[in-house]
Amino acid sequence: MSARTLVTGIGVAAPSGLGVEDFWAATRIGKNAIGPVTRFDASSYPARLAGEIHGFEPAEHLPGRLVPQTDRVTQLALVATDCAFEDAGLDPGDLHPCDMGVVTAAGSGGAEFGENELRKFWSQGPKHVSAYQSFAWFYAVNTGQIAVRNDLRGPTGVLVGDQAGGLDALAQARRRLRKGSRLIAAGGFDAPICSLGWAAHLAGGDLSTGDEPERAYLPFDEAARGYVPGEGGALIILEDEEGAVARGARDAYAEFAGYGATLDPRPGSGREPGLRRAALAALADAGCHPAEVDVVFADGAGVPRLDREEAEAITAVFGPFGVPVTAPKTTTGRMGAGGAPVDVVSAVLSMREGLIPPTTNVELSPAYDIDLVAVRARTASVRTALVLARGRGGFNSAVVLRALD
Repeated sequence: MSARTLVTGIGVAAPSGLGVEDFWAATRIGKNAIGPVTRFDASSYPARLAGEIHGFEPAEHLPGRLVPQTDRVTQLALVATDCAFEDAGLDPGDLHPCDMGVVTAAGSGGAEFGENELRKFWSQGPKHVSAYQSFAWFYAVNTGQIAVRNDLRGPTGVLVGDQAGGLDALAQARRRLRKGSRLIAAGGFDAPICSLGWAAHLAGGDLSTGDEPERAYLPFDEAARGYVPGEGGALIILEDEEGAVARGARDAYAEFAGYGATLDPRPGSGREPGLRRAALAALADAGCHPAEVDVVFADGAGVPRLDREEAEAITAVFGPFGVPVTAPKTTTGRMGAGGAPVDVVSAVLSMREGLIPPTTNVELSPAYDIDLVAVRARTASVRTALVLARGRGGFNSAVVLRALD
């Protein structure tokens, strides 16, 4: 197999758009998709804003028998996967099923499905609990359902690393391609907007309690006081270059050129967080000098301590104001395992259009020496992009994407 791994198809389900074109139309202008929670009654909770996907009716996209078997997160994952395979120009029979696999990242699995079945269990008894509860709640369910629906019989897997997990899934896909697979569908999804998922986010202590949708989630802003959750994610088709050419693939989006991952040291150790090392490892893996990077898609935690650590890492790698930085997720909220794959989609679409989407609503704090693309999009030639992601528990991941000639 050749060394190059190509992005040949993308599918996205995000608060800012279901499908690539709707998503990009909103993202490129920084259209806000954060608003009051509508999926459950959040009036008694201290946090009441989220990035929700409105107007999504599973029965319009999936077989009727599949809908009652699956949680919302799996329904979103399956629809995004359908879009990604279509975008890649793949038809049934193009590749042998054993040559294709799937790797996804997840935070918790089907939280809403599990909550509903637990409610039935306690109020009506065990005979009223759905048999599908046995797998619909599980964090690996998206990988399984995608594999079954698309007849992917090659390597499969699931990674759990919060925001960082989505990039780790893409890297695992590249490993499988280098071991002989022809195609791996990879990405991540989360859908935590239910009372059970909400309680988990609140327990983390970093949830924004702001009431103004435009000022609740503000990474790198002096007013940053936490993040807003979002739902959704992205599925990305990765192929070995030789295999993609052999099957007559359409124009690929970009090369998945480099990856790095680290763990933060033990709290209180006094040692540097691991994000800078992850970024440098990804650049080294790609054979890329920092000066070649045209944009950084930041993790954008929205928590002052974490924002400071990320800004310091970016400055250490690129120098003060050395590279444009953006965090388009300020319009969608943080999508957990789905957030970084959505950033990868934004990065390859930035290359396609020559435009860096904005970090909407944020006023850059003078404490950070980064060139934040805020307020409005910036026209630029984007040939190389670095995507950063951090996960609760000290996970750090970075990916380098490179435009194709």
